[in-house]
Amino acid sequence: MTTLPLFKNDPPSEGGKLMAHQRRFAYASVSPILLYMGLFTLFPILWALVLGFFSYAPIREGTWFLGLGGQNPFVGWDNYIELFTGTSKPAEVFRLAVKNTFLFTALVLPMNLLITLPLAVILESVSEKFKTLFRAIYFLPTISSSVAVTIIWAYMYAPGWGLLSIMFKAVGLVPPKSWLQDPNTIYFGVPLAMLCVVVAHVWQDFGYNLVIFVAALQSIPKSLREAARVDGANLWQEFWLVVVPLLRRTVLLTSVLTVISSLQVFVIFQLLTRGGPKNQTQTMLLSIYENAFRFANNLGLSAAMSMILFMIILVLTVIQFRILRTEWEY
Repeated sequence: MTTLPLFKNDPPSEGGKLMAHQRRFAYASVSPILLYMGLFTLFPILWALVLGFFSYAPIREGTWFLGLGGQNPFVGWDNYIELFTGTSKPAEVFRLAVKNTFLFTALVLPMNLLITLPLAVILESVSEKFKTLFRAIYFLPTISSSVAVTIIWAYMYAPGWGLLSIMFKAVGLVPPKSWLQDPNTIYFGVPLAMLCVVVAHVWQDFGYNLVIFVAALQSIPKSLREAARVDGANLWQEFWLVVVPLLRRTVLLTSVLTVISSLQVFVIFQLLTRGGPKNQTQTMLLSIYENAFRFANNLGLSAAMSMILFMIILVLTVIQFRILRTEWEY
């Protein structure tokens, strides 16, 4: 058994050399990922936080660090005050975008869970020969390119000759004149264009939660479900009174992931609707992009929008953990 040296000047033992070698190996292994995260994750967050207090545009000349100051002056909380109470068009559009983003998330979350959880239970009851095949089929849209998926749905929603319009005509129904650009068609307070984007996004995204639920169902001890059957529970009672409570942590995980991804959806809105019609599908991420790079070229205002989005995601995540947390294990 090797021991550490008793005195300062004693030569290190073999165990000490091994521990020092392991520490160097650990530092060498972790350093690249820490450098990557610091450069491409931490620095952009801190830079956005700083920019939120400046009226900044890259085309203007500054006098301080990275172009700050000079023609890009420090404005304090003015960007945030403008977004919450201002009357400028970017501020008004952003406040509308916040409502639309919450509406989109409120529609996506329950629809996703109502599809994925029952479907996961059904998949678990399928023969072992077909389980892998069905999982691959349902997960395929999730790993597909968002641009490719959006193009597919653009053809589906094409007015007149799109697949949905053809299906409506085939069953004797009159399809909308435009699925994505009709501002007057509203169902239960939700614009038709928003509903179309929700359906397209859920179709692409639900496979991810499905795989998580399938894995969670496999981890539930069969003895618990068998005990419920012995006590006389039918399939519905077994699902609602045994399976669902045991999946509470999984529901928490999928809810948090779904909310975070829904708040940050960009590609499908940008390619399908571009925020139209009449800003009915304008989202926070679209507003951030347009103010930073497309119209106003005001990175300071966009950075303030980004920080607001960050705080919304943080608060909603904490609330979900508070509501759905559980203290037991099985």
